[in-house]
Amino acid sequence: MSNFLTLIFSSEVNGPGGLFDLGATLPLIAGQFILLTILLNIILYSPVLAVIEERKEYILTNLGKAAELLGKANNITTQYEAALKIVRAEAQVEIKNSQEIHKEILDLEISISQKYIDNLINTITNDFENRKTLTLNNLEESVESLCKDINIRLSI
Repeated sequence: MSNFLTLIFSSEVNGPGGLFDLGATLPLIAGQFILLTILLNIILYSPVLAVIEERKEYILTNLGKAAELLGKANNITTQYEAALKIVRAEAQVEIKNSQEIHKEILDLEISISQKYIDNLINTITNDFENRKTLTLNNLEESVESLCKDINIRLSI
């Protein structure tokens, strides 16, 4: 380190300007910098910016289409939900009507069956009464006949 300091202090300045000489190199380097910036802008940055802009346009276009499709899908969903609600209501009414009709049919069949059973019971009861009366008459005749036989036998 001390050698470096000795070198700096012992150096002589030859010519005008010393450490910062503002000769023709500074404008040359500035010109090269500006030329390089323009070339990079033309060769590299402009195509990259164009691609980025195209991509942005593509994304915005697709987002617009997606939003439009989403809106259509929401409209269709709303329509189908409304239609489904109507159909469900109609189905509930159909089910209720069908249940009422089947209940009426069942009540009618039960009524008919009850009448048939009542008629059958009346027929059986009447037949039973007739047979009972017939049997009692036959029994009465048999008893009278036996009584007569017994009286005849007792009288002998």
